[in-house]
Amino acid sequence: MNDHVYIVIPAKDEATRVGRVIQKTQLAGFNNIIIVNDGSNDATADIARQHGTIVLTHTVNLGPGAATQTGIDYALSCGAQAIVTLDADEQHSPADIQHMVHVLKTKKMDVVIGSRFLNSENSIPPTRIVYNKIANVITYILTGISVTDSQSGMKAMSRRFAHKSKLHFNGFEFCVEIIRNIGLHKAKFTEVPIQVMYSAETLSKGQSFFSGVRMLGKLFKIF
Repeated sequence: MNDHVYIVIPAKDEATRVGRVIQKTQLAGFNNIIIVNDGSNDATADIARQHGTIVLTHTVNLGPGAATQTGIDYALSCGAQAIVTLDADEQHSPADIQHMVHVLKTKKMDVVIGSRFLNSENSIPPTRIVYNKIANVITYILTGISVTDSQSGMKAMSRRFAHKSKLHFNGFEFCVEIIRNIGLHKAKFTEVPIQVMYSAETLSKGQSFFSGVRMLGKLFKIF
């Protein structure tokens, strides 16, 4: 049933967590897992291989956008009909993948965005709420599309959309670029609630206020 669904997981120095993310994804019924080792300095790639996943390696760190595109390209070459992206830091719950794929297929969507802010049970740090609200406004200004979670790294997309929606931003800007591509290609999309879990490590590796400002500067310059 999930033979043509591929899971793309960009990973940078996630040796302590990537194994658990892979196991949970496999338990959710998905075995076509692509780990994109984005210039890690630890055993991320080795651990991923031990769990039987496909491992693609960037010898230097290129960024989450570049890693995501590398994984998408490989999934397409394998015949993927649906591609799901999620983080390697245990922030996302692989248990949400099945519902996202179901919505993608049954509702004939091109993209399904997993929204942390549609799930009232999530405990989200105030700083993340503020960052996201600002990013949502900027995303709307740049793309004309209103979403509740413009910075979500968990998305499901159809083969058709993935094929024509190439990412050119290497950094976190790619999240907004995907939304821009939805508008450019007049793609059908929806948002669904997802679970999210934060830890000190995930917060330290995510976007800071200053990195967010730099990201927005790049987006305004290009868009």
